[in-house]
Amino acid sequence: MAVIHHTTLTPTKLELLTAWLPTRPWYRGGQAGPDLAKAGGFRLDDPEGAVGIEFMVVNDNSGGRATAYLVPLTYRGAPLDDAGHALIGTAEHGVLGRRWIYDGCHDPVLIAELTALIEGHVQPQDQNTTDTPDPHVTRSYTATSAEAPAIGTTDDAEGTVLPGPPGTTLRLHRVLHEAAPLPPEATGHVTGVWSKPDGTQSHGPFLTVHPHN
Repeated sequence: MAVIHHTTLTPTKLELLTAWLPTRPWYRGGQAGPDLAKAGGFRLDDPEGAVGIEFMVVNDNSGGRATAYLVPLTYRGAPLDDAGHALIGTAEHGVLGRRWIYDGCHDPVLIAELTALIEGHVQPQDQNTTDTPDPHVTRSYTATSAEAPAIGTTDDAEGTVLPGPPGTTLRLHRVLHEAAPLPPEATGHVTGVWSKPDGTQSHGPFLTVHPHN
């Protein structure tokens, strides 16, 4: 069970993401850079209790209109081997000390727990409260018997493709769209909520599951 510490993080997650987001191929903002605000998300528990796992939604209010981005993050007490390309930055945690913060799509612990969520083996957890399931995050999945070779994690202009349950790939929707329809070929999804800048809530898919081609 992850324990949520209500303490300081220096620099903050939003400060780190302000520098990192414009380097991503799916970033939709302009050259002036993002103007970020936290908009929602959820957490998953690492069974070993060593890695923090957060699916964070941020609103970018630059450019005259808000864009909601989904950013999976992992927090570690030491660097992850062979993952320098996925490092968002380091920060000092008021209780835990130095933390290495990664794009979680490249972290095997997050991928394993995300797969367990899709398959219905674990519950999504509230982003801000210890040991509290998040009822706003829902999932569905139709298993396939097909086996397929393992794939890596790839960013493109639309989001991130990463490995899913056997025989599938996941499409992580980095840019979130309210009530977006699911692709007809999808065999599963994870859906959540996030806040608009005016305080009203949006609802839509965070990721979809696809048969491996």
